[in-house]
Amino acid sequence: MNHHRESGRVATHKETVPGPIRLGVPVLAIWLLAGCASAPPPVAQLALASAAVAHAAAAGAAEFAPTELMAAQEKLRRANLAVGRDDGNTALTLAEQAQIDAQVAEARTENAKAQKAIAALRESERALREEMARQPR
Repeated sequence: MNHHRESGRVATHKETVPGPIRLGVPVLAIWLLAGCASAPPPVAQLALASAAVAHAAAAGAAEFAPTELMAAQEKLRRANLAVGRDDGNTALTLAEQAQIDAQVAEARTENAKAQKAIAALRESERALREEMARQPR
């Protein structure tokens, strides 16, 4: 306990801290807690996440990156549920994660397609070399 000696008696903490400050701290704490609990729905982030999921699906992620695409779809679903519960913070976090998962799914899809194209080009090159080797010179 914080005590001060003033004219022979001990002053308590409440007596040394001005009243407005003493009252302001709890009010500030309640205000901050209330602000954290009622974040607005992340409409823009939900739209970005939804577009990223749709783009990944259109790119072929269901075939080439199904795990990542399903994770993105599930997080987007949960983000929308969080909006329905007025939990904007959770919705924002899940929407951001869904967007990232969808971008990873699309990147893996594009990588897999590129690897397939490289393999096809190598096979074509091999076949062409065989054909050229059979030709009389």
